Amino acid sequence: MTLKRELNKIIIIDFGSQFTQLIARRIRELGVFSEIISHKKINSKDIDKTIKGIILSGGPLNVYEIKKYSFDKKIIEKGLPVLGICFGHQILSKLNGGKVKQSKHREFGLANIYKKKDSLLIKKFFNNKNVNKVWMSHADQVSRLPSNFSVIASSSNSKFAIVENRKKNFYGVQFHPEVTHTKNGKKLIKNFIFLICKIKKNWSSKDQKIKLIKDIRDQVGSNKVICALSGGVDSSVVAQLLNKAIGKKLYCIFVNTGMLRKGEEKQVVTTFKQKLKINLIYINAEKEFISKLKNVSDPEKKRKIIGNLFIKIFERYAKKIKNVKFLAQGTLYPDLIESKSVTGSQTSKIKSHHNVGGLPKKMKLTLVEPLKFLFKDEVRKLGLELKLSKDIISRHPFPGPGLAIRMPGIINKEKINILKEADYYFIQALKDHGLYHKIWQAYAALLPVKTVGVMGDNRTYEYLCLLRAITSEDGMTADFYEFKKSFIQMISNKIVNSIRGINRVVYDITSKPPSTIELE
Repeated sequence: MTLKRELNKIIIIDFGSQFTQLIARRIRELGVFSEIISHKKINSKDIDKTIKGIILSGGPLNVYEIKKYSFDKKIIEKGLPVLGICFGHQILSKLNGGKVKQSKHREFGLANIYKKKDSLLIKKFFNNKNVNKVWMSHADQVSRLPSNFSVIASSSNSKFAIVENRKKNFYGVQFHPEVTHTKNGKKLIKNFIFLICKIKKNWSSKDQKIKLIKDIRDQVGSNKVICALSGGVDSSVVAQLLNKAIGKKLYCIFVNTGMLRKGEEKQVVTTFKQKLKINLIYINAEKEFISKLKNVSDPEKKRKIIGNLFIKIFERYAKKIKNVKFLAQGTLYPDLIESKSVTGSQTSKIKSHHNVGGLPKKMKLTLVEPLKFLFKDEVRKLGLELKLSKDIISRHPFPGPGLAIRMPGIINKEKINILKEADYYFIQALKDHGLYHKIWQAYAALLPVKTVGVMGDNRTYEYLCLLRAITSEDGMTADFYEFKKSFIQMISNKIVNSIRGINRVVYDITSKPPSTIELE
């Protein structure tokens, strides 16, 4: 393969870790260009002068099962600084003559590590007691260090938690500095790229915009593209990217599934057709979707039905536009992580996503997914760089299947209307009380449970409304937002008193993990 040669960069050799993109993201946040390459697709001939450092990612593999992975040892013999993370730490040690074996005590979650020796890698990483909390996730460990390597830090279960060969500029960490759970993890990465690799800042949202526009042009050429527009942040940014890249060759198709938030269809048409002057085809398919979902309660079936019907509608309208070969979607990296492995590793599938797992196997259009390696906050920054309005960019995430997955159980028109109203009151209350922008995502859900209530002298038997509001940095982990009691009381009263069909409100205080952000 031939690597891009435009910018000096750090390359990340991916062994299938779910956190590999987080490494790239941390480096981009520090203002340096990084590139991810599968361990199966790189050899020593690909290492050119633009590469200033190499990071070996974690992964689900075992170092001692050599048949399950491939790696050209000559890559680390090019005289470049190398940082091995978790599995990458183990393979770096093994390739230099060390030994790796299965741990007697596995480490998953937070662990304390203790500084043993100074190193450029750990500048300002430890506290004044020379201790730090890090995120461990491993069942194997280095059991014998290679010669000329020294121990920088240890944990109770990992003697070689941080190691280095200063002469060769080789560094290994058994934990994951790229995840937010590791305290000062970003400082460790910063030390590696600036103090050790000595690379200079060369990356920004503007650079990202230019690169993505070029990538789109390279992929689609002179062909026309249909964009799956929902009006949410992700699809809006994709639409504007495509608009900048190919102009009038873009045709945005906006499908009203009937599962949108209250008044959303009018907002989308006004913004994209009237303000941004983008080719927009509006399709009201509400009856078609509700009919297909009749009597379906299984969440995976709902997603598959919605995903398949979405594509069928796109294909139906694509036939009316000549020479359309591409379908653009706002898929983000967390969608890929939860749905399937991005690099083909044996990672667990958590659930299918509308933009990922719901696609039919014989889709007639080729996918364009320019945001698939970005996280939500990166997409928002990119949207501002593309001159999209803050009203669009600051919107909370909204799932592709819409309200269908915020309504466990059977879907019908009555329940949809009830849920639209509840969600509207909740979101409006957040805005009125200055809370909307403090929260990553908030929504109302309608549970398939009816409870007895009393209003005046009358008995009621109506639905239970669940409210969810979470804080997060990237959607990978999340915690519930702690509202004041007065706010919870106010919104509960508002929903129950204003909406016929709901007589009870509950608030979800579960974090991610163990739960996901959406209910289905």
